[in-house]
Amino acid sequence: MRHTIYSKEAPEPIGPYTQAVQYGNTIFLSGQIGIDRTGEFVSEDVVQQTNQAMKNIGFVLKEAGLSYENIIKTSIFLKDMNDFPKVNDAYASYFQDQFPARETVEVSRLPKDAKVEISVVVGK
Repeated sequence: MRHTIYSKEAPEPIGPYTQAVQYGNTIFLSGQIGIDRTGEFVSEDVVQQTNQAMKNIGFVLKEAGLSYENIIKTSIFLKDMNDFPKVNDAYASYFQDQFPARETVEVSRLPKDAKVEISVVVGK
């Protein structure tokens, strides 16, 4: 019942995990940060990092034959909660009319010192 999903368009995992795992009709995507396929940050800007994280999620969703509309739950981790309004606006632009359930928390540090990390759960 378990199936690994991998997209060549998204960055390689930087640790012992996979980009996504499907179990039944549910897909769990690992957290994405604002790096591209080279493993480098697209920018130091939190909005650009948010957009890249969401694009990376989109690449994995596409590999599974899905889209942002299939996301049912999102977790957003911020280095600085003062960035919440900017991240929220960038994040919202990836959805049409129905938003997934979500929590957003501030954390002391993220992988590679990213400013934002986003993970999602998807229903198929």
